Amino acid sequence: MEQLLRTYDLTKTYKNVNVVDKLNINVARGDIYGFLGKNGAGKTTTIKMIMGLSKVTSGEIEIFGSKVLDDKYHGRIGSLIDYPGFYLNLTGEENLEIHRRMMGFAGKDSINKALEMVGLKNIRGKKVKHFSLGMKQRLGIARALLHHPEFLILDEPTNGLDPIGIREIRELIINLNKQYGITMLISSHILSEIQLLATKIGIIHKGRLLEEIRYDELQQRNRHYIQLKVDNDKKASFILEEKLGINDYVIWEDGLIRVYEKLSEGWNINKTLVSSDVKVDEIYVTIDNLEDYFIRLTGGDSDV
Repeated sequence: MEQLLRTYDLTKTYKNVNVVDKLNINVARGDIYGFLGKNGAGKTTTIKMIMGLSKVTSGEIEIFGSKVLDDKYHGRIGSLIDYPGFYLNLTGEENLEIHRRMMGFAGKDSINKALEMVGLKNIRGKKVKHFSLGMKQRLGIARALLHHPEFLILDEPTNGLDPIGIREIRELIINLNKQYGITMLISSHILSEIQLLATKIGIIHKGRLLEEIRYDELQQRNRHYIQLKVDNDKKASFILEEKLGINDYVIWEDGLIRVYEKLSEGWNINKTLVSSDVKVDEIYVTIDNLEDYFIRLTGGDSDV
């Protein structure tokens, strides 16, 4: 599988602190790579180094098989980093035309194509000051698509959007990948969004890459469990151990227990707890999701 992006021990140091610490990520052609981590984990700093906007302290970046990022390779990459800025009193097309001329992109037809790709072909003549936040974000992505890049890097593309805007950007990202074959690197601190988007996930925490895994492999690795909602988790845990011989469980939060063994004996677990005067409000078998996986990796630090 062709690798569009590789980093080798990529490191960025500020004031003797490694905010990105020996990072090794691998993005293959066709991937939607979910770069996941809490705010301040080092995602944006990594992206700025990849785009040549921040100096690398040590390590290397390889893009399209080359460790030299020059104008030739910049022309194959599009990016949206930070909130997109526009001239609010100009239309969307006028903003894109200014960018097209500044960057030297040939052909005005690229504007129409980019607007069509992001679902904004019907905004002609509408000034940007009348755009919703989601429309501005899509216009920012259109700007990143003007030169028909093979590889698109988006830093927190759903940040600040309402649920409808988040869904629209999610659908857009999937469509750009599926219909136009654009490889993506998407940074986010929103676990649920990355779970719905990514084909591959890299989890960064305090500057270090904790895990890089394809999403289908992650699904196979995650564990099934019985989820119990009870009125007394301490008493319930005693009964699980002493009466049922169950030791592979965790008290996930107050009143919520996850049992990772004897999954076919839910009926007996329920019966034993109830007969021991433990009220069981819920009992069902389910599977770990990305949030569970993240919490295990980060040692319980789920603040994302």
